[in-house]
This record gives sequence, C-alpha cells and structure tokens, in this order.
Amino acid sequence: MEESSTEEDIEALIEGMEYIPGHFHLDLNLNCESQTPRELRQRDTRLKQDSLRAELEAEAGSLQYAVRNLLGLLAFHLDELPQAEEVFRNICKEDPGNLNAWANLGYVYDRLKREVEGAECVEMVSSLMGLEPGESGQGEPRLLAARCLAEQAYAHPYDVELDKEEVKDRLTAALRLYNRALDYGGELIPIEEKRSWYFIMATMYIRLDDMMKEKNDSEYTRLSYFNKALKLLTETLKSEKTHYKALAWCYVGIMLERTDEFSIVPMAVHDCGYSGSEPLSCYGTAIKLANEDAFILNRLAKVFFLLRKHEMATGICNMALNVLPDPELNWQAYRTRAKINVTIYARDLERAKLGMAGVPDRQKLAEAKADLDRVLEVRPCLRTHLEMGQVYYYMGVDAMQESLLVDESAVNAALVSLAQALQCELGDSLPELQLLRGRCLLLKGEERNAADCFKRALTLEPPGSHDTAALRCLLEALLALFSQSGSDPGPAVRELEVWVRRAEERYPYETVQSELRTLCRAHTDEMAELSRAIVRLGRTDLIRRLLETVQPKGAVKKRPLARSQSV
Repeated sequence: MEESSTEEDIEALIEGMEYIPGHFHLDLNLNCESQTPRELRQRDTRLKQDSLRAELEAEAGSLQYAVRNLLGLLAFHLDELPQAEEVFRNICKEDPGNLNAWANLGYVYDRLKREVEGAECVEMVSSLMGLEPGESGQGEPRLLAARCLAEQAYAHPYDVELDKEEVKDRLTAALRLYNRALDYGGELIPIEEKRSWYFIMATMYIRLDDMMKEKNDSEYTRLSYFNKALKLLTETLKSEKTHYKALAWCYVGIMLERTDEFSIVPMAVHDCGYSGSEPLSCYGTAIKLANEDAFILNRLAKVFFLLRKHEMATGICNMALNVLPDPELNWQAYRTRAKINVTIYARDLERAKLGMAGVPDRQKLAEAKADLDRVLEVRPCLRTHLEMGQVYYYMGVDAMQESLLVDESAVNAALVSLAQALQCELGDSLPELQLLRGRCLLLKGEERNAADCFKRALTLEPPGSHDTAALRCLLEALLALFSQSGSDPGPAVRELEVWVRRAEERYPYETVQSELRTLCRAHTDEMAELSRAIVRLGRTDLIRRLLETVQPKGAVKKRPLARSQSV
C-alpha cells in the first residue's frame, strides 16, 4: 500500500460528511502550534490530564468515553503515542460504535506509519456513519453521530492557553455542538444520557452568565443564558441518578440567588415553577438527597466552596466524613475541609490588614494541618504538599503582618513541604510554588535565593496573566540585595534594570509603573538611596522609569483641560 493511501482515504471520506468524527481536527489550541514556551504548554496539558482523571473517577456511564477520548488527545499532544493508542483502542473494544475513538485511533496509526491499521479504522468510521454503499445513514448512525458531537463538545472547555474571550468562545462552541447532537439524535438518545448532557450544558450557561456579569449593558444576554440554564437544570431534576439530581438542585439554588441581579425576574423562574422558591430550600433538598452518599456530598462541598459559602461547605464535608471517615476511602473530604480552613484564614488575614477585622483565628491552621496530615498518609501528591507548605507558612508569620517571622521552625517545615512538592511531576513548573518558596526564604533573610525563586515564578506565569505577586516580591528582594551591596552597587542596579525591562515585556507598562510606585511608597529611604546610585552609574532608563512613578503621565494630560476651563 502506498504511504499516502490512508490520507487519501480520509480525504475522500470527509467530502461526504455532514460532520467529522475525531478530535484532531477540532479548532482547539491543543491542535495548533503553541504560542507559549513548550514547558508551559506541557505543564498546562498535564494539569488538564490530572483534572480529567479526577472527573473519570466520578463517571461510569457513557460520559466516561468523552473523558477518555480527551485523555487520549492530551496524551498524543504530550508525545505519549503508545498511551494515546492504548486509550483509543480500549474505547473501541468497550464501545465498538464510538466514532471518535476509531477516528482518533486512525490518526495515531497514521502518525506511527501503520497504514494498514489506519485504513481499517477509516473503513470502520465509514461503516458506522452509514457511508458505505447501500447504507441509509438512518437510525443507529444518527445516535452514534449525536454521541460523537457531544464528546467533541465536552472537549472544548478543556482547551489550553485560553484567555477570557477564548474561554467564552470555547463554551459557545461546545453548546453549539451539544445542540447539534440533540438535533441529530432526537428521540434515539436514551433519556438518562440526554439528561447528563443537559446538566453539562447548564453548567456551561452558568459559566457564561458569570463572565457576562463583568460587562456593562449585559442584562439581555445574561437573561438568555440564565433562562436556558434554569430550564436545562429543571430537566436534569427528572434524572434517576441521585448525583445529577442533587447537583442540579444545588445549581437551581445558585440561579435563584442571582435573580436579584436582574432588573426583572427572569421568566424561566416562573416557567419552571420556582416562583417564591428560596435558594436555601433548594440547597437543603440537594443535601438531603446526598445525605448518605459521601461521593455526592464531596461534589456538593466543592461547589459551595467555589461559591465562597464556606460554612455550608464545611458542614457538608463533616457530613461526608460522618458517612465515611476512613481517609484512604474519603481523602477528598479531608482535603476540601483543609482548603476551606486555609481560605478562611487568608481571607480574615486580608481583612485584618485593612482594619476591617481582628486577628484571624489560627486554630483554622491547626485544623487544616490535621486534615492534610491524614491526606498525606494515604495520598501524597503535588497539590497536598503545596497546601501543607501554605499552612506552615501562615503558622510561621505574624497574624497581622506577613513580613514578620514568628516561628522559624514552621517556615522551615514549609520549605520541607515545598521541597517534597518539587520532587513531584510538574512541581518545578508551578509559579505559585516558587512564589511561596521565595517568601519563606525572604523571611529567613536569604534574599538571593528568594530572588531566584521569584524570577522563576515570574517566568512561569502564563502570557497575559494579571497576577503581579511574583513581580512585587521580586522587586522587594532585588531592592534588599541593593541595600546589601555596599560600595559596589553596580551589579545589583543592573540586575534590577534587567528585570524591570523583562516585566515590561510581560505586563502592560502601567502595571509595572504601579508596582514600582508601590515599592517607592513602602521603602522610601531605600528607593532614595537607589535613585542616587542610579544617577551616579548613569543608568538613565531606570531613573526615568522611577521618576515617572512619582510624576505619572496622566497628571500632565490634565493641564490643557484646566487652561480651557479658565478661558
């Protein structure tokens, strides 16, 4: 067989298709050349893999094939072709009518130069689609087509390297594919499978509604998303599967809470029979349905945690642990409860700094540490080591002023936890880990090591990131190194200049100016000394930047307006 025969077969097949099975042709960043460094693309792809594997643990029905096809796609793009082949081949064995798996497997065989097996996959796809001579394409092929489209829809929100607008585009594309799938399959789709699609679609509309909150004059669009989400959730409530019913009731409560954000009550509230219904009643129904099921309770706890309903989330974690207290079988509840306690402590710490609250309750840290100790005994992993490092860090710093070290042994324990996290796969690629490590080292007076960590954190931030914590900490560390430089400040000044320039390549100019302004206000004496050294060294670019922080350009622009008013 000629080398190009499989390719020609595929091209001939595509010409007669109303849709194309498989994931490799989808308009995803995954399927395109990366616009970011390879290391960041690899990290983001592996993090998606971890997230999907957690989802797979929760799926036993047909939705598992959507997850597994996507896992195969990710493996392929990580250059793990044998693993990708195994994933797709296993789906084909378990679900012989899975169009995406056969198309994806054929693509892998084509890359592996196994033309005969690739051609067999093409023939299988053609047969399943009803494209062979004498096949009508009615009945079963339409159901397979619907499932094919639904699996492709599921993949879109898991794309990598997305900014906010691209997330919106992926969600919109996914919903369009789900609607096509429903049209193709119609009454052929089993009702429970259809309800699982309804639930996923509802969560996508809710995410779109969230994103539209930030925009002005968005109520009309939000009403459309809101009404569609609520109607889909109402259909999901008819499911025979308890976890879908419980989660749907939870989301109905969320939607009812949002009705106050509209100038009129969204019509779906009345259409679906929720007039006068209270969100708390919906939450209560969800919890009651999940009462004896630790798995569902854990899912509910995560939703409430993401909604910042921390007390409710903690109560549900406690319920899950009453049902199943064994950490080996229910480590998720312990970990979620620990995350809630750390989040509450961090929130209260920020409030205390602003004078809005008293000293945060350090008992929260002790409780979080106890829960994480249980998790680490049975399931040590990157995220848990990182979370334990965060707990020890907060234990080691003053409850009101983070820059003050109060317990060096706790900070040392934090560094040990972070070292263990670094030994895990992807450990060295997480900016938040490097940032926390740098803060610990800064507390111990190791400014040079801290600066290296902050540089690494800054380098690992994804393009377009608005998080300037690493930049802020790096500027403080470099300023401290300048203060220690004594009679030869030249290297320290040049290093600061280099990293200010690199920061301007990553962030908007105004953002870097804002951070420099904050540094000037927080360290007036040191910045004055730095300015004198810069002048002596003739580093005109850097002194210009510092002067602009004292006299912002915006102030100059107002002068013509003032003159025109006086005239």
